[in-house]
Amino acid sequence: MERWQNKVAVVTGASSGIGVAIAKDFVKAGLQVIGLARRKDLIENIRNDLPADKRSHLTAMYCDVCNIESVNQVFDKIIKEFDSFKYQCHGYCGMHPTRIQINFNGHIINVNSIAGHAVLPGIPQLLPTTNIYSPTKHAVTAMTEIYRQELRELRSKIKISSISPGFVDTDIVFDGLRKALDECMLRPEDVSNAVMFMISTPPHVQIHDMIIKHMGEIVQ
Repeated sequence: MERWQNKVAVVTGASSGIGVAIAKDFVKAGLQVIGLARRKDLIENIRNDLPADKRSHLTAMYCDVCNIESVNQVFDKIIKEFDSFKYQCHGYCGMHPTRIQINFNGHIINVNSIAGHAVLPGIPQLLPTTNIYSPTKHAVTAMTEIYRQELRELRSKIKISSISPGFVDTDIVFDGLRKALDECMLRPEDVSNAVMFMISTPPHVQIHDMIIKHMGEIVQ
């Protein structure tokens, strides 16, 4: 983890759930974390709860990832305020990177799901409600492989990984599903621990996809 000390990490969805857990662990590991979310105030509350000597390692910024203008604006701001990140921006802003611009150590981690590998069933004896969720997560699986091939051909030092957790105890789990799962869910911290393992691997080792489940997971 030493090579990531004081490096810039951008965490989307950093106001709740898995995003919060990852942001906190990155801060503890000595990274300079930029937390992105629509609910910027929640990230600021998280920063205020950190030990005093760690608060400067978390910066809250507003971003709506569904809005390309919002994404471009926030990365322009990151480039301006965090000069060490200026070349890392290109992979996120829709700009095709050149070999010069990606000649640095980096790691892109896509938070996927077991739904990216299998179609999730609904609650037993009820009409399935997952709808488009599984297809979108399958797209993340494909996208990760596409980026891996692109980065390989560009001879980039940037790794890309996909982490696919089973059900995680976050606000997205509604009461009926929570009851059906019988509390057999991962914690956000479990996912973050796996992410920390991913980024701690040697430069030549890339964990392409990791599936993690609770011991009592109901989805195969």
